Amino acid sequence: MDAKLWGEEYNRHKPPKKVDIFQMYILQFKNREGSPLYHLEHYIEGDYVKYNSNSGFVEETSRLTPQAFSHFTFERSGHRMIVVDIQGVGDLYTDPQIHTADGEEYGDGNLGTKGMSLFFHSHVCNEICQRLGLSHFDLSDSEKQLIKKYITLLKSSTTHLRGEEELCVSASPREQVDLTEFLRQRTISSSSSHSDSQGPCFDLTDEESMSPINEERMRYYSTSPDDSETPTSSESDTLSKEQERQIFSNTVHRLARPSSVAFELNMRNQNLLNIKMGDSILGQIHHELSKYHEIGRFITNTGHNPLSIINAEDIDWESALFHEEIAAQLGVMEAILTLAKLYLNMQHDVLVNCTVQLSDDNMDRGIDYMVQAARAGDRTAMLYMAKAYQSGNGLGTGRTRCYGDAIYWYDKSLDMEDHDEGGHYDSTSEDPTYKIVANKAEMYLSGGYGLDTDPQKAGDLYAEAAEEAMNAMKGKLSNKYYCLSEEAHGMLEE
Repeated sequence: MDAKLWGEEYNRHKPPKKVDIFQMYILQFKNREGSPLYHLEHYIEGDYVKYNSNSGFVEETSRLTPQAFSHFTFERSGHRMIVVDIQGVGDLYTDPQIHTADGEEYGDGNLGTKGMSLFFHSHVCNEICQRLGLSHFDLSDSEKQLIKKYITLLKSSTTHLRGEEELCVSASPREQVDLTEFLRQRTISSSSSHSDSQGPCFDLTDEESMSPINEERMRYYSTSPDDSETPTSSESDTLSKEQERQIFSNTVHRLARPSSVAFELNMRNQNLLNIKMGDSILGQIHHELSKYHEIGRFITNTGHNPLSIINAEDIDWESALFHEEIAAQLGVMEAILTLAKLYLNMQHDVLVNCTVQLSDDNMDRGIDYMVQAARAGDRTAMLYMAKAYQSGNGLGTGRTRCYGDAIYWYDKSLDMEDHDEGGHYDSTSEDPTYKIVANKAEMYLSGGYGLDTDPQKAGDLYAEAAEEAMNAMKGKLSNKYYCLSEEAHGMLEE
């Protein structure tokens, strides 16, 4: 039913060809063992074609409408979902799949942002996308080269535009609403009268299933509610459905959001979306594309053997970095840390086999990413910057040794709650509290690099480090810190 609502919303924008989604029905035979359920769909005459799949496949006859419809649902839902697996006869579709940003609901075929990324890797915006005001999804130069053949097919398509298309315009960020909550409430409401949200469920005995009366009953339920020849159960039911369509249309109008990175970055920079680190669905999609490149998902020279060994040199690292950098710009913490460690030649968990040239420019880029992660609340990044400012190593060419900045980042790491801005936990077990406090004490004791010598502060911090060490069952280390505390306080007497 949700996909059908999206079809109606698409048609409201006056595309050259309207679409419709057949609803499916469930038959339950209660008198049979196990009360089996049967999935029932209308028979459609004509050539049945699968136009795209839920994992990136695009049918090579390259009809414009099915691909534009999928793209439309992504932007119109504010990136929260996309209708894919488009198949049927002409533009009468059956059994589509919905991917949601959180990967929940709509069955096992819901691949979440992974499925969204696979669609956009093979999607080329066509004339309908352009006339509806849909924006291009950002791809690397090498990815664009790979889809040139598909672009040629698109140009030979016979779909003609009427020139009356209504643009899919983005709403003000202050008008945005939660579409998933609306759909969830609609589904709950619908399930009160039907056991399956995708269509009516009929309880039949074996005898009833052969009855002409029930054949008529099936025709009644399966006919579109907009058909003037079909009687409705009540005028109030019809009004409710019309109101539901209007509410849905008004809701998605306030959600519409382009697929382009430029728009997303502009809104983030102006702080109009109130987005926290990790909240960008578009960023997650680009991050998934980067990881798909890493595992060789889009390599085309392996033949038809899925078990072919993929060599690191065959992977399109340029595209992997392209999408990872976009993800980092859009606030995906894992992407930010990956790029920081990659450019700083540190061990990292994503793009493991990717290497970059060691240079001052790349060092500076790595530090910029590390600062970005630290400002977003990642403790490992905070501690890296603190140690770098304390030692003067690993700061690149644009920063210099500074005890004041080191103290700042040590304090930030100690003041952080259990979760960063994106809601993820990051332990400091490798840098326990007593070690961090002792590092601060050492700098206050020696002074320099923008920090005045303060023996009193140093002694107090060493005493605090001693207590923390004792709490961590580090007796010898605790005694050492107590001795250092006494020495620091002794400098005051002198």
